[in-house]
Parts: sequence; structure tokens; C-alpha cells
Amino acid sequence: MSGSHTDVIEHAYHEYADMLYRIAFTYMHNREDAEDAVHDAFVTYIEKAPVFSDDAHERAWMVRVTVNKCLDAKRRHKIRQYTPLEDAGVQSEAAADELPTELSDALDRLPDKLRIVTILHYFEGFSVKEVAAMTSATASAVKMRLARAREMLKEALGGESI
Repeated sequence: MSGSHTDVIEHAYHEYADMLYRIAFTYMHNREDAEDAVHDAFVTYIEKAPVFSDDAHERAWMVRVTVNKCLDAKRRHKIRQYTPLEDAGVQSEAAADELPTELSDALDRLPDKLRIVTILHYFEGFSVKEVAAMTSATASAVKMRLARAREMLKEALGGESI
């Protein structure tokens, strides 16, 4: 995309922010941490000012950076333990919207490698080839991860088809 640096950043934000937030939320499990991860990904985008060959490459880069920011944050905060507001008896409107469903609980229990390919393929609509590029895996590895994730989710959901 040609134009000023600000135009490029605005375009990227409008194009990817919602998708990146959904991905980050599946890792972070709360709005604030997911927003922080997406923010950090865009800070990296601004600082590095990468040049991409096409939109698919840019999208893959943004997804990979966001996932890495989530994993970094989880490692940094692993020691920090906290009680979610709903567990402490405090219920906010935002917290009520973010309560996990049976499926999101099952997704949460998947190993990271299986969770990210599942989210990107089934929830964000990326092809196996695109997921492979985003995760630095082969297409056959992505297919195997999707198959394992489906089996684990089916078992976690009591044998229901997903």
C-alpha cells in the first residue's frame, strides 16, 4: 500500500485489529491483556516498519507477532496469580460478556500449537497453506495439528461433533 507511514498504519489497524484481538483473547482470556497484546503488536509494527510483498504476508506477520506477544506476556505473568472478578463475587457487564463457553474452555485446554492452528483455520477462515505460513509449519503439520485438535475437542465436549 502506498501513502504516508500514518496511512499505512491506519490501514493495517482497520484491516487486522479485530482479528488480532480475537486471537489474543483466546490466549489471554481477558479483554485488557488481549488489548495489550494487540497494542504491543502494533507498536512492533510501527517500530520495525516492515515491508511486505502482499497483504497475505502482512497479515501472517501481524498474526505471528500477536501470538508471540501473547506467549511472552503469559511467560512474564506466569508467577502472578490473581482472582478473576467474577470469582471474587464482582460481576461487571464486560466480564459477563467474556465468560468462557464450553467450547472456549475446551480450546483453552489445547496445547498452544494446536490452539493457534484451530483458531486461525476454523474461526478466522485461513487456509491450511496460510496457517502453515503464519506458524512456520508445513501444511502437513498443520493438517495433523487440526486433526489432533478436533479429536481432543470432540473428547472434551463429550463426543459431540464440532
